[in-house]
Amino acid sequence: MSEILTIKGLSKSYKQVKAIQNLNLEITDGQAYGLLGPNGSGKTTTLSIITGILRQDVGAYTWFGEDPRSAQRRCIGSLIETPHFYPYLNLEKNLKIICDIKGLGYSDIDRVLDSARLLERKRSRFSTMSLGMKQRLGLAAALLGDPRVLVLDEPTNGLDPEGIAEVREVVIDQVKAGKTLILASHILSEVEKICGHVAILKKGELLANGPVKELLSEEEVIEVSCADNQKLKSELGGSSLARELEEENGLLIITLKEGVVPADINSFAFSHQLVIHHMLSRKRSLESQFLELVKEE
Repeated sequence: MSEILTIKGLSKSYKQVKAIQNLNLEITDGQAYGLLGPNGSGKTTTLSIITGILRQDVGAYTWFGEDPRSAQRRCIGSLIETPHFYPYLNLEKNLKIICDIKGLGYSDIDRVLDSARLLERKRSRFSTMSLGMKQRLGLAAALLGDPRVLVLDEPTNGLDPEGIAEVREVVIDQVKAGKTLILASHILSEVEKICGHVAILKKGELLANGPVKELLSEEEVIEVSCADNQKLKSELGGSSLARELEEENGLLIITLKEGVVPADINSFAFSHQLVIHHMLSRKRSLESQFLELVKEE
């Protein structure tokens, strides 16, 4: 797959605050790539640098295998933080202003409004729009000129559940159409529903990155108890069945390795003369895994 964005050793500080530190990422054509992390993790700073709003202190990045240059911006549609439009103008007139700024004709306006589910409201003033509609107009503006890449910063931030679903639907449609997506969010469920790859940031540092299904997959966890939990824990620690072992309120909490089922644990215990008298299977939630990754040391 062809290279879209490569980031090497990117760092940016605001006085004593290190917003991003030695960030390295590679995003290829057609990927839906999420930047996931709590507020203050460096997501907006990263997107602001790669879209030319901010200048990095150290490091470099390339678009489409080339050093950044103004001509590339026609291939990149971005929505960084809250979209700003003239409240007394209708949607069509607001987008005409964006076209004038970008040097585009007006022929694409109806297409992007339709993509954002706003075509029927093109004559409505911006001030009459709900928050979800305003955010979708921001997406429509980013889609003008049919860019190859969409860079979106918290596109569902502050929206109600209906608005979140509406924005998500528009974004997913663009991913299905083959656009490369770079999406920053602190909402775990949104990244999971939209993105195939994810980079997890904390205080400007990259904690992990890779396919969403590998990094944020739901794991099976079982709680067990027998007459000698310590012996069972010791025996399992030397086996190939458990990825993690913890004790909690007199129970042994076991995170199973891939392919291992609870029956395997029962059989293993019995083979070591241990009879399990309590076993309960549960899933480790995506939220708990994410919080574990970004928790304070």
